[in-house]
Amino acid sequence: MHFSKVETVLEYRVGGEAHVLLNIEAAKTSAQAVISEELVIEPACDFESFCDEGSGNRFVRFDAAPGSLKIRYRAHVQRSHVVVPPDLEEVPVNRIPNEVLHYLMPSRYCESDVMSRAAQQLFGHLTPGIGRVQAVADWIHDSIVYEPGSSVSTTTASEVFVERAGVCRDFAHLGITLCRALNIPARLVVGYVWFDEPPQDFHAVFEAWIGGRWVLFDPTRMAPVDRVVRVGTGRDAKDVAFCTLFGPVSMTSKTMTIEELQDESAPVGVAPTSAARAGAIEKPVATLA
Repeated sequence: MHFSKVETVLEYRVGGEAHVLLNIEAAKTSAQAVISEELVIEPACDFESFCDEGSGNRFVRFDAAPGSLKIRYRAHVQRSHVVVPPDLEEVPVNRIPNEVLHYLMPSRYCESDVMSRAAQQLFGHLTPGIGRVQAVADWIHDSIVYEPGSSVSTTTASEVFVERAGVCRDFAHLGITLCRALNIPARLVVGYVWFDEPPQDFHAVFEAWIGGRWVLFDPTRMAPVDRVVRVGTGRDAKDVAFCTLFGPVSMTSKTMTIEELQDESAPVGVAPTSAARAGAIEKPVATLA
């Protein structure tokens, strides 16, 4: 078991009538249990919470009054460690479940239709299976430079492939795109995890549908992927924005603290920050899931 304590503080300036949609709460899955959590919105307001049945993403929405807005979320989360079999096989397209099939299609930031030739040239000769997906993740790690500021919120996987630089979101988008181009369903996962560098922020990885299950991969190798506290799951970044703003609202600060525990009392690391970095996903996120 892995235990994590997370705290996120988001501060905004609201210039007029506005509506806010949040996706910052830890997901509740078979591999992840929320032991305790607290969400505080200041000034206090009525809000609605709901869960998307397809993705499991948990949302909060509310009207924001003009002036200062502060959102604080705290959670204590337990992650189960699951051993990934080394011989998982790719699932033929005609056997992919209906609910998984759309993760095989091109999406806004993952243009797998235009990356098909590159994917086949790089990985088409490899034996299909989990090893081929790991080869995709390894190639991205070895070929793409992690460089904050090298991409923007609208950067696509094909642009990252050409520029050879990006942040965690871009690494994950490229992994998703190459997998889909090889007829392997793949999707984006965003969450909390502790790492030394760069400053702590939401972290993006990807997962592929192999052997009839979802398996996580992190091409950045910034942190053990089995310690990612899942928040959002989607086709690409547009599905997992941590905050979507409708109206004249601007962020003034963001602070995150992640504490990982080997058990309930032994901290592994603590990473606080007050600066957002380029890997954050906000409107213009290998182990078993």
